[in-house]
Amino acid sequence: MAAQTEESDTAREQTKAEQDVDQVRQRAVRDQQRLDSGAVTSPKDLENLQREIASLAKRQGDLEDIVLEVMERRESVQERVAELTERVASVQSKIDDATARRDAAFDELDGEAAAVTKEREVIAAAVPADLLKLYDKLREQQGGIGAAKLYQRTCQGCRQELAITELAEVRAAAPDTVVRCENCRRILVRTSESGL
Repeated sequence: MAAQTEESDTAREQTKAEQDVDQVRQRAVRDQQRLDSGAVTSPKDLENLQREIASLAKRQGDLEDIVLEVMERRESVQERVAELTERVASVQSKIDDATARRDAAFDELDGEAAAVTKEREVIAAAVPADLLKLYDKLREQQGGIGAAKLYQRTCQGCRQELAITELAEVRAAAPDTVVRCENCRRILVRTSESGL
């Protein structure tokens, strides 16, 4: 944006400088026509007119140098604007690509969530109501995890190793008994890797 503003400022500066050159050129043409027409007869007026034409020619040359300098600056700024515009387009392309990948990932996650939700509904229908109620209550209290795997005598919910007395109680419990971690109170899921 700054480069575009600078380009627009130099364009205005160039236009003004070119208008100044045109004004000086037109005045010099008028003076030269007056000189060539013979309308001025006084030697003093002729000398003044010739001096003014020479002065206008020098002024025109100076102004044309300014126009060239402004044109060079403007060309440099235009190249910078083109480079920055290209970079912005490249970054925007990367943003668009990342946005498309993100949206695709969201769609995939939404699909997975829908499938898992349906699967959960089927499984939840087979779980006794009181156990499901306990699980949902624990999930809410424990940040979304109501049950944790007991792996090598360690609760995977709180990462605490069960004490020997707790392990003895879990070992002694019937397979269909609901056992809970003494530390985090989550339901413990026993497997062959539990270390019992």
